[in-house]
Amino acid sequence: MAYLYLAIAIVFEVAGTVTLKATEGFSKIIPSLIVIFCYIVSIYLVSLTIKTIPVGIAYAIWTSTGLLFVVLISAVAYRQIPDTPAILGMTFIIMGVSIIQIYSKMINN
Repeated sequence: MAYLYLAIAIVFEVAGTVTLKATEGFSKIIPSLIVIFCYIVSIYLVSLTIKTIPVGIAYAIWTSTGLLFVVLISAVAYRQIPDTPAILGMTFIIMGVSIIQIYSKMINN
């Protein structure tokens, strides 16, 4: 169940982050309320997740997966195409999370 909570938390975090641009510095009320709602839901679900999954593991998965989806959505929605160093850096982040998931004994505690 913890991974389901984490997956839903990622969806809300990505939705909130992608919507941030539409807030225009929180000067637009509806997008701002959407961002705040999405972040509250996301944080709440992560708090449920860390009852079972170690904080560091949950946070690594949450942030790296969120990063990947935000970059992909931003590339399509805002034409913000990552350059080679950005892609390389994101690849290292995803590789790091994968190594933790596969090899860390921390996840079994």
